[in-house]
Amino acid sequence: MILDGRSVAQKVLGEVKAGVERLRGETGVAPMLAVVLVGDFAPSKIYVANKMKASDAVGIATRDHVHPAGLTQAELLALLGSLNADPAVHGILLQLPLPKGLDEDEAIAAIAPQKDVDGLHPTNLGRLLAGAPTVVPCTPAGCLEILDHYGAKLEGQEAVVVGRSRLVGKPLAQLLLARHATVTMCHTRTRDLAEHTRRADVLCVAAGRPRVITGDMVKEGAWVIDVGINRLETGRLVGDVDFDAASARAQAITPVPGGVGPMTVAMLLRNTLRAAQRQLLGGGLRPPAAASSPEARGRRPRANA
Repeated sequence: MILDGRSVAQKVLGEVKAGVERLRGETGVAPMLAVVLVGDFAPSKIYVANKMKASDAVGIATRDHVHPAGLTQAELLALLGSLNADPAVHGILLQLPLPKGLDEDEAIAAIAPQKDVDGLHPTNLGRLLAGAPTVVPCTPAGCLEILDHYGAKLEGQEAVVVGRSRLVGKPLAQLLLARHATVTMCHTRTRDLAEHTRRADVLCVAAGRPRVITGDMVKEGAWVIDVGINRLETGRLVGDVDFDAASARAQAITPVPGGVGPMTVAMLLRNTLRAAQRQLLGGGLRPPAAASSPEARGRRPRANA
């Protein structure tokens, strides 16, 4: 089964558009996303253009702050501070990576947690770790959304996450734990990676290396989520998983492109809508549905279960 991220993303974007229309009807205000792009990194410009196009399609207003010539750290922090203080701005997207010489950690921490739509602020990551997420990082949330949409069973399953980045691997592991999967995290220093991946009922790969997961490393009947996107010298885009070989063994697999990629933008806009709802309407909103954790369903798990 091919896990088509494009169709799932369209479903999410349809829900976001309806939510934006309801919010405008209740408050007279449309959500506003401020996009900060520093430097002249071509892939970042493409990503930002796609995000702004999708924002326009669902009725989310955008305000772009593009600085191709760069900013100093002090100037970047001042810009983020001004956006934090602007009540018309409900979400702030700081496009990563930042150019060399800028401190990403300090910049991310400078964004107000309630306006952090990437879910990377230490407060928001801490809430995810505590099992009470407010904002879930976009790509991991998109992975869970795909699995839920296609009916993957997670409770009690062996889940292996390859990659330990703050952007994907670490938060994805927490989301899977919240769904009662047994989670193994692997990374560049893992010995005998294949020994771990062959046990995985659910294999999520965000290694940043083309086709690092070969077909013989995939368990028969596994669900495979390939987060990677790599451009070969031929110009072809491939994932971190050898799709042809892995698909012969997997029960379900995401393609590249067309799998997780479209979900990242969709979940960003869902986060932006929810940030605007919290700021304009106050509390009482549902936790992120993408997490589908026991907390999101109104139940608290035993602390050490």
